[in-house]
Amino acid sequence: MSSYPLLFQPLDLGFTQLKNRVLMGSMHTGLEEAENGFERAAAYYGARARGGVGLIVTGGIMPNPESGSLGMTHSLETPEMEANHRLITDAVHKERGKICMQILHEGRYAFNPKCVAPSPIAAPISPYTPEELTHEGVLGEIDNFIKAAAFAKRAGYDGVEVMGSEGYFINEFLAPRTNHRTDQWGGSLENRMRLPVSVVEGIRENVGEEFIIIYRLSMLDLVEDGSPFSEVLVVGKAIEKAGANIINTGIGWHEARIPTIATSVPRSAFTWVSAKFKAQASIPVITSNRINSPEEAERVLNRGDADMISMARPFLADPEFVNKAEEERADEINTCIGCNQACLDHLFEGKEASCLVNPWACRETEHIKTLAICDADKALNVAVVGAGPAGLSFATEAASRGHKVTLFDSADKIGGQFNIAKQIPGKEEFYETLRYFKRQLELTGVELNLGQRVSSEQLNQGGFDHVVLATGVVPRALNITGSDHPKVLSYLDVLRDKKPVGKKVAIIGAGGIGFDVAEYLLHDNKPEGNGEETPEQRSIDEFTASWGIDKELEHPGSLTGKGKPQHPADRELFLLQRKAGKVGADLGKTTGWIHRTELHRHGVKMMNGCEYLSINDGGLQLRNGEVESLLEVDTIVICAGQEPLQELTNDLSVPHTLIGGADIAAGLDAKRAIAQGAELAASL
Repeated sequence: MSSYPLLFQPLDLGFTQLKNRVLMGSMHTGLEEAENGFERAAAYYGARARGGVGLIVTGGIMPNPESGSLGMTHSLETPEMEANHRLITDAVHKERGKICMQILHEGRYAFNPKCVAPSPIAAPISPYTPEELTHEGVLGEIDNFIKAAAFAKRAGYDGVEVMGSEGYFINEFLAPRTNHRTDQWGGSLENRMRLPVSVVEGIRENVGEEFIIIYRLSMLDLVEDGSPFSEVLVVGKAIEKAGANIINTGIGWHEARIPTIATSVPRSAFTWVSAKFKAQASIPVITSNRINSPEEAERVLNRGDADMISMARPFLADPEFVNKAEEERADEINTCIGCNQACLDHLFEGKEASCLVNPWACRETEHIKTLAICDADKALNVAVVGAGPAGLSFATEAASRGHKVTLFDSADKIGGQFNIAKQIPGKEEFYETLRYFKRQLELTGVELNLGQRVSSEQLNQGGFDHVVLATGVVPRALNITGSDHPKVLSYLDVLRDKKPVGKKVAIIGAGGIGFDVAEYLLHDNKPEGNGEETPEQRSIDEFTASWGIDKELEHPGSLTGKGKPQHPADRELFLLQRKAGKVGADLGKTTGWIHRTELHRHGVKMMNGCEYLSINDGGLQLRNGEVESLLEVDTIVICAGQEPLQELTNDLSVPHTLIGGADIAAGLDAKRAIAQGAELAASL
């Protein structure tokens, strides 16, 4: 009997059947805009179809030029473009999968000087004020949606998803926040919902009955003057009547100041609203956001919160997610940790998406060329020193290709700096990455030697053809008077060695480590996991109360306006940086604001432009501009960077390569470390 009977139950839509309840949700990758992008996109989607997904939804495809961000989004608006999309649909159908094309009109979110919207109200995340559409312009945009769906059908798609959430064009017509019109497209709900209903009705009339129409409905806008849930229900029922087959759940606008998909958000944090909508719906409902394991998906279905589960980033992390779950190999799934570092952050930087834990995501055509297993006479005997992210990535990738790999680490467990990161509140998902690598070491036959500090001599005499040094980093010391004072601790003293920390603390260094230390010290009474299993995250009720999310759905936009930390800090923290700019400016583009907000809400004082003069019994002597002062603190934690640990290179005569922090110590960059390890293994 399956461990996930509901997840693998078919979903009958009448004219077609989905083989399971798993939707690969829409996520832009940047592939379609790249050189040979459609060939690469075909390999990307084909791999996920082969991996067992019941239904795939593409990244957003624009119905016309003004509806997307220039240079970053692709449109489908001419017959000539259909052939490119046929590469994708053929690849998916070859693997017996089904795929829908998402039609996305970005409205005022489009980074495009010609962007349009219901009203000329600029988005806080865009430099452009949109042009207000005339009545004829609105009709033209509706027609463009209908034409895009027709092109999608001719290109071989099994259906379309109409993007009506996240604050994009259609959502902008529905919400009083962005629709200030006084004509037949504004004012009353009947007028405001006329556009989405017309879009769905027009598509259904054009494509016929045997074509999937998914409508992505914003169930929680999470912005002021957003739609109340009572209106969401009315719109949803009208969309059903207009011809949609499935309603998908959208959570939060892009400008909302509520985290919705970051790793600090509890798993399944928003399925409760899908459940409330499903109770009123007569067609299948999809739920979404922070569902990243088959166990979690099964629990959501078992509660009756939805009919289908949407996951997007989990299929970047592991295209074989569904097959592994169905074959009772869930312990082999490479779990999405919700970090956003290589997917969404890349896209906001104008790069192609990938994945921190799976650097081959969106590089499938390149990866295929590296998959050949080594002939026995070409296999190398490789030693790897350091079982952190870089070493684990290299060791498992190299061993899977047939090389003999011996992995050494002086610690008694694998993980390196991940064992530090996994303790930080909101980063519990790092346990999952270590669980994955532990299983991969077993499956690939890596010889693991823990608790062993090897020397250059041992490596030289060990019969190795190559040595990979993934020895990591050591904290950089602070070179000022008094830096050896008993008040001074390194971040490793705090996070690894659990040395006592006072009630009033200065943290020197406001990079990722400094923010992590601050989060840890605000919550260091939180119980940790047993070292193997992912510890329990904070409850959904605590999360929603903390951020002022209205679970009773009585307020417009579902915001109470009363969000505050549920567990006030019992420490006074000062987070300091030398640079004069915004504290934490170098944090991730899509998550940095969350970290800064959390610390602000807990009363952490952030100070920039600091010159550190000395440390004495009174605390930290520093200068800001022309003002010199004593910061009276009990403890000073140094998070001022790292140095590469390269001592083994001094006497090493065997060919060797440095990777990860041992190569470049500028920031603890797990994304770079894992990618570097995998790429080196592929090149052997």
